[in-house]
Amino acid sequence: MKGRKLNISPMLMMLILLIVTRFIRNGMTDPMEWISDRLVMLPAILVGLSLHEFGHAIVSDKLGDPTPRLQGRVTISPLAHVDPMGLLCLIFAGFGWGRPVQIDPTYYKHRRRDEAMTAVAGVTMNLIIAIISTLIIKMIVQMAPTFLDSTVGEVIIEILQYMIYINIVLMFFNLIPVPPLDGFNIITQIFDLRKYSWYYTFSSYGGIILLLIVLFGGTSYILGPLVRSLYNICISFITA
Repeated sequence: MKGRKLNISPMLMMLILLIVTRFIRNGMTDPMEWISDRLVMLPAILVGLSLHEFGHAIVSDKLGDPTPRLQGRVTISPLAHVDPMGLLCLIFAGFGWGRPVQIDPTYYKHRRRDEAMTAVAGVTMNLIIAIISTLIIKMIVQMAPTFLDSTVGEVIIEILQYMIYINIVLMFFNLIPVPPLDGFNIITQIFDLRKYSWYYTFSSYGGIILLLIVLFGGTSYILGPLVRSLYNICISFITA
């Protein structure tokens, strides 16, 4: 009797390689500190991923597409939006994604405009979360400065700081103009890229191209300065 052949897709193999590579590169000299840090980071990850996908769902729903609501995606519950592999990638590799919201553009009155609005909604939610988190920290600093000296206060501020940082990362990462990310969908609608012959070929290989970019550090060079700049602006506003 022959054993069952284990089929692992090239995409999954690359994701595993990426996670392992990033994990080894970042190191883990203190396992307990690493676990503690990830636990504090987890609320920001769940909120960022869930509200990003909720943004897509609610906008598509408001534009007349019943698909997200029928699939139970018009909710902020992480159970409806979190993709296990995307969650692991965000925890271990520093980038990630939620479970993509399925839409049916045939319901839209103005297809290209409405598809673009739906695509923009996700990153807009991440920006709003980062702004709100910044304002909450600012209020705590101004109205209850002694709270910052308590253990609970330190943890809450750290969670909110991660809320700012991770949502900035999610926003810029999803704006990369490579399929299947929102950035590519946005420029597809703006420039009507579907009329070009290379569009469908590029789309079919987009996931692999994106993983190669991340694996070889392309996102660090592209996104790093943008993420740091916007994060520093938020922190400067808090401390001003």
